Amino acid sequence: MRAVVLNCTLKKSPEQSNTDLLAQVVIDELTKKDVEVTTYRLADHDIQPGVTTDLGPGDEWPLIHASLLQAEILVFATPTWVGHPSSLAQRALERMDAMISETDDEDRPVAYNRVAGVVVTGNEDGAHHVISEIAGGLGDIGYTIPGQAWTYWNRGPGPGPSYSDTGEGHEWSENTGRTMAANLHAVALALAERPIPA
Repeated sequence: MRAVVLNCTLKKSPEQSNTDLLAQVVIDELTKKDVEVTTYRLADHDIQPGVTTDLGPGDEWPLIHASLLQAEILVFATPTWVGHPSSLAQRALERMDAMISETDDEDRPVAYNRVAGVVVTGNEDGAHHVISEIAGGLGDIGYTIPGQAWTYWNRGPGPGPSYSDTGEGHEWSENTGRTMAANLHAVALALAERPIPA
């Protein structure tokens, strides 16, 4: 089984990403279940604005899109900025919009029989709102969102230290992340055995 992680931090490598740190908890748990995980830090790629899969020369989204179609599990990880997902998270969803009209050999949307979950970090409140925005978009595209397939860490209400600056709340976020990974894996296995019909 394969998983893709879209890390929508605004920080380019090798700068430390709080979103990457929490997503790694989910990755580690998936790896224990023999899931092969590929991570894309979107800030390191040239992802042009648009709502089609391939925007021509220089556009790196087609590579990521191909990975999504090879994976049964998607982990969509984003920081919170002014109470919303990052601009890169929004751009990824816009590019994934093309998947709604792309179909498999049985004429199903290509995201059918794939599962997705959400990781959110931020030193402000609003994580549940961000989870709802991302999960709602992924559901529209065709992904199955298992129950409690999310985890988050934030310092709310109001601004405060970032995830990497404090140990506060880590135990809860990490336990929730491990549950997220287990639920994603379980539902992915169920869909592999009994796919959504055309």
